[in-house]
Amino acid sequence: MRFKQLVLCITGILLALPATASAQHSVARLWNDAMLEAIRTDFARPTVHSRNLFHAGIAMYDAWAAYDNIAETYFLGRTLGGYTTPFTGVPAPGNLQAAREEAISYAVFRLLKHRFVNSPGAFEALGRFDSLFVALGYDTTFTSTDYTTGDPAALGNYIGNQLIFFGLQDDANEQYEFANEYYEPVNPALLPEEPGNPDMVDPNRWQPLGFDSFVDQSGNPLPLAVPEFLGPEWGNVTPFALTEDDLTVYNRDGFDYWVYHDPGAPPYLDTLALGGLSEEYKWGHSLVSLWSSHLDPADSVWINISPGAIGNIQSYPTTFAEHRNFYDKLNGGDPSIGWPTNPSTGQPYADQWVPRADYARVLAEFWADGPESETPPGHWFTIVNYVNDHPMFEKRFKGVGPIVDDLEWDVKAYFGLGGVMHDAAVTAWGVKGWYDYARPISAIRYMAERGQCTDTTLTNFDPGGIPLEAGLIEVIQPGDSLALLDPANIGKIKLFAWRGPDYIADPESTYAGVGWILADNWWPYQRPTFVTPPFAGYVSGHSTFSRAAAEYMTLLTGDAFFPGGMGEFYAPMNEFLVFEDGPSVDVTLQWATYRDASDQTSLSRIWGGIHPPADDIPGRLMGDVIGPDAFDLAESYYNGTITGVGDPAPPTSAYVLRPNYPNPFNPTTTIEYTLPSDAHVEVVIHEVGGREVIRLVDQHETAGTHRVIWNGRAANGRDVSSGTYFYRLTARDHAERVTRAGKMSLIR
Repeated sequence: MRFKQLVLCITGILLALPATASAQHSVARLWNDAMLEAIRTDFARPTVHSRNLFHAGIAMYDAWAAYDNIAETYFLGRTLGGYTTPFTGVPAPGNLQAAREEAISYAVFRLLKHRFVNSPGAFEALGRFDSLFVALGYDTTFTSTDYTTGDPAALGNYIGNQLIFFGLQDDANEQYEFANEYYEPVNPALLPEEPGNPDMVDPNRWQPLGFDSFVDQSGNPLPLAVPEFLGPEWGNVTPFALTEDDLTVYNRDGFDYWVYHDPGAPPYLDTLALGGLSEEYKWGHSLVSLWSSHLDPADSVWINISPGAIGNIQSYPTTFAEHRNFYDKLNGGDPSIGWPTNPSTGQPYADQWVPRADYARVLAEFWADGPESETPPGHWFTIVNYVNDHPMFEKRFKGVGPIVDDLEWDVKAYFGLGGVMHDAAVTAWGVKGWYDYARPISAIRYMAERGQCTDTTLTNFDPGGIPLEAGLIEVIQPGDSLALLDPANIGKIKLFAWRGPDYIADPESTYAGVGWILADNWWPYQRPTFVTPPFAGYVSGHSTFSRAAAEYMTLLTGDAFFPGGMGEFYAPMNEFLVFEDGPSVDVTLQWATYRDASDQTSLSRIWGGIHPPADDIPGRLMGDVIGPDAFDLAESYYNGTITGVGDPAPPTSAYVLRPNYPNPFNPTTTIEYTLPSDAHVEVVIHEVGGREVIRLVDQHETAGTHRVIWNGRAANGRDVSSGTYFYRLTARDHAERVTRAGKMSLIR
């Protein structure tokens, strides 16, 4: 993507220059750019990276707020998700700006070096972090965390280390590479390269896909032939602004699933009878097939994609039945009416007529997750940076008051947006894990394999079959070209749709086009090594992320409109598309408002074959709440008016985990801790990457001081290698769970 390539180019230039030459951006921006670049070369994990972006935002914000007389810290001196971070304050520095920049850099540097150590792009990412850190004039060997000395570097190290420890107990399961703890799919894998979907057990539940080779959304080849569901238990992760009032806890097979802003169940397919919400299941998934018929630039259909023609949706459906009046089933799009004038210029927006197929394909790829994607949450960080760099944009908080300096603006913007993206992920993936809903490739193939549900007089009638649509979804008759290929196709369902990757001889110079295909062979508009994200569809993460971010951006800037009244992305002819050749003409995506961009994101997932409407609208509606809630909470920290969330830390004498001694050590070290009351205690040793080495304690213990010795061996009895290790104390009693953590070095 040229927009993304521009971001990469700018980042690379900045990282190659000394700090004095990078003065046009704050250190917060430099670290954000470096992090986005690292995300692009990591595994495509929207959940993990929304959390990474949020925690990096915490590091930046607390390093800034620790030196402020009004703003409250979010993490320092507070208890979050059962984890307490003691903090007694820091003395006023001689150079406030320099102290903040130094503390921010050390905090983010320590955190990112930990979070990306196991990334497939670790060599480049860690080297990039080192290069930036040194270019800014800082010492990678300084590791003290004694912030009471007044050293900003020590404060930064302390924040970074504490965030690392916090991340080992926030229920993301980082120490086991974010692996699922109990979720299991009910359906066997669908093999996209094989026809049909013969093995699906439950059409209302998610189905994994099987591949000879799988390449994730960021272009990384994975060894798993059947990728697991990414993040089905993510609703359990410690959020930002989500509260118990937003939460419903469900239980399946003896395991809890936490669901915030529960939208209720999606429409389910009834294979035994017609009527009810089963019709919305069939309507929505078949619409995805209908819209894939729009992906051929040779169809001569042109549309006006100017903000004067699209955007400015007046209202949204609140029931599944209302979706039929919102989405244009046959032509694509929504009931947006456009904007009469650009509020910045006072002039009408210029028309922009392009082939509908080019618009739909550019949308599908621009808002997609790869290749080399910063994932949907990171995408909105590139958008906030795009806005910040706009020559007409003034950094006034909520659009009023004085212009804020770059560092303060960036720190607050990233902290708040990180909280928004993290809450959107916790919410959307909590819903995904519990409702476990099917994707279009599974549903379309399954319904078509059963038959059709429109004409009861035909032999292939089935209540669970796909609805027919003249010229788009039909039954194969004798004499049909597909029947001539194989008479066994007579009576099967055919679709007038995007023909799929088998029709693309060379993605650089050819495209698949649209034609009649067996429904058994329907593909979403995606690469053949990816096909569909490896997690349930309901609700759309893109819709949730984007609407929440759009609402946040509107509140942050005090303006619903992009600077200058329009945001743009240029997709050059025959250069932009990756899945196949195109677009056939130059296309410039344009958005008047942040919400317009969000709405466009949602449509892109339908044209891309990834989501039906039922996945989309609930995500938008949840985002409408998530964005403002997170903004309000972030603002309360800026103003020093925080109450209720992130309570101040209790006295540190309550639960105490003391530094291990000796440290560094060889061959043994002692870990000492104090319990104020009887509790079930776990003491676990972890590698830097989070993997468990050995569980030293896992039992009920009485109040008092306890000691345990580690002999430098793993659970299998073998000596571990020299290096850095973390130790974590978790204590649970009838009222609470408390976690403490520390770091040690083994030198053999």
